[in-house]
Amino acid sequence: MTGDATQLPLWIKIGYTLFVALLVPVYLRHYGPANFLWFSDVALLGMVPGLWMESPLIVSTLTLAVVLPEVVWNLDFFGRLITGHAPFGLAGYMFDKQLPVWLRGLSLFHVALPPTLYWLLRKLGYDRRALAIQCGLTWTVLPLTYAITDPRDNINWVFGPGARPQNRLPPLLYLGLAMLAFPLLVH
Repeated sequence: MTGDATQLPLWIKIGYTLFVALLVPVYLRHYGPANFLWFSDVALLGMVPGLWMESPLIVSTLTLAVVLPEVVWNLDFFGRLITGHAPFGLAGYMFDKQLPVWLRGLSLFHVALPPTLYWLLRKLGYDRRALAIQCGLTWTVLPLTYAITDPRDNINWVFGPGARPQNRLPPLLYLGLAMLAFPLLVH
């Protein structure tokens, strides 16, 4: 990008930023700060500067982190919505009647995130440095998540695959394997 030319409409930048500004205090109050360690939330937040700077590096990096998990989340959500069966269990909280509808509605950002990231990559292009940076981000976020979160929350699956912590492997061995698996299988 050269000069003062922008590639992205101002209304998208403002709308996205306002949505995130609404979501952050609500999520802080209802889920606590650890919730923002989920890669989807890292991507949601990181896209604010990515949009405003129109940064192919930020967009590319965050896309690598979340496109596959977001597609799986969407398959789970729409599978449950259409058939009543969630094949992966990732979006089960969206049907938890104990959570207010408006709070669950904020999580619909998961539906919009993959097509938004795809559109942004088409507009801004892919930066080849993204994989190395995303690996570094992953290798920072996963140990941090392990160190400061409750295993019952199992954020980013650092304690086991799925909703519950695993008990077959020593916890740090499992974390190390997860740190290898994310770059190899997700990014």
